[in-house]
Amino acid sequence: MGKTSAGLVMYRTGRGGLEVLLVHPGGPFWAKKDARAWFIPKGEVNPGEDQLVAARREFEEETSLKPDGRFLPLGAVKNKSGKTIVAWAFQGDCDPGAIQSNTFAMEWPPKSGKRRDFPEVDRAAFFTIEQAKEMIHPSEAELLTRLQQICNS
Repeated sequence: MGKTSAGLVMYRTGRGGLEVLLVHPGGPFWAKKDARAWFIPKGEVNPGEDQLVAARREFEEETSLKPDGRFLPLGAVKNKSGKTIVAWAFQGDCDPGAIQSNTFAMEWPPKSGKRRDFPEVDRAAFFTIEQAKEMIHPSEAELLTRLQQICNS
């Protein structure tokens, strides 16, 4: 059975209508990628952990923001690796430029024996729902469609 990640989508109503906060992963693999390389803040659910609790924890670790409010279930999607991503949406606002992420260490450059720290998230931004569907990794786009349906009903 594949692993499960849980995440949150912060949304707001801006000048262009519905907007969502997406994050761009840090580290050398994602450094030069932009379109289709943004994600919702999320992370793995620990064994026995409540999925919404995990989603809230991961959101805070990746953005330094404490999520609060009413959490709307968006259901689950699967990515190509078989990982299940379960998500909720909540209404909120923030300054994406002020976000501070936790870090991870990896050997870089490869086979150098040197370890470097990288931010788990190197930037965040609000996008209109249309822009977000162009920027988000394809495996998570359905979550935005579901949010849009909830907000339009």
